[in-house]
Amino acid sequence: MPQLVQSLGELRRALSTLREKKPGSIGLIPTMGALHQGHLQLVGAAADCDIRVLSIFANPLQFADLGECDDYRNYPRQLDQDLALLEGSVDLVFAPSVEEMYPHGVPDIWVRSGRMGEILEGASRPGHFDGVVTVVAKLFNLVQPDYAFFGEKDAQQLAIIRRMVEDLNFPVEIVAVPIVRSAEGLAQSSRNARLSAKGKQQALALSRAVKALSADPGAIDRVSEQLSAAPGVSLDYLKVVGEDLSEDSEPALVLCAAWVEGVRLLDAAPLE
Repeated sequence: MPQLVQSLGELRRALSTLREKKPGSIGLIPTMGALHQGHLQLVGAAADCDIRVLSIFANPLQFADLGECDDYRNYPRQLDQDLALLEGSVDLVFAPSVEEMYPHGVPDIWVRSGRMGEILEGASRPGHFDGVVTVVAKLFNLVQPDYAFFGEKDAQQLAIIRRMVEDLNFPVEIVAVPIVRSAEGLAQSSRNARLSAKGKQQALALSRAVKALSADPGAIDRVSEQLSAAPGVSLDYLKVVGEDLSEDSEPALVLCAAWVEGVRLLDAAPLE
């Protein structure tokens, strides 16, 4: 199994040892755990890095009520399974506790995600992206990677992190990794484990809608109506936006969020 470290001190010592043994580039794969094939795609994308570090941390700051919610409490945690899945693929796994990352409780100093974090997913989950960019900034400072790998399914998150890197001058290159889908088209997500077989079939309506709009963004009204009427799907939003997430910019992305069996699911696609 890969080397597991769970404290900041252990992380610093392990990184120092790895840099001595394998000087070169460091790749960081930030995750919240409950790993699946989509995460392994991120790991594979980091294959050219000399040192690969994967973090596992369910960050309470990006959940409702700073983690005092069922969504956070029910988030799947399976560290032993995750480590077994990572056998031979990464050099280091950093899996800190909440107390290790936030020793004084909820931090006083945060990174703001601004306008980009207040729309779409941010409108439904106020403060979510502030929590995301705060923890990602911490991870960048702790690991000091040359490259960081993020999935295209969380397209809004990816756009915001790219803007954070640009605005705050982090010396990190952000690498976007395509979505991994099931044979039927469902975007891989840790939350899929909470869906029944019926729920997974119902959730396929999201991928069909995203695919249809990526080919024909002008069909937004028709496709939105179809998705809203799909059995078992409670639609939050289906939007065509630019790379800056604005609907007034040159169309570039399709973003979708909906609830199926009480589970919030995301999907996305670039325009064809």
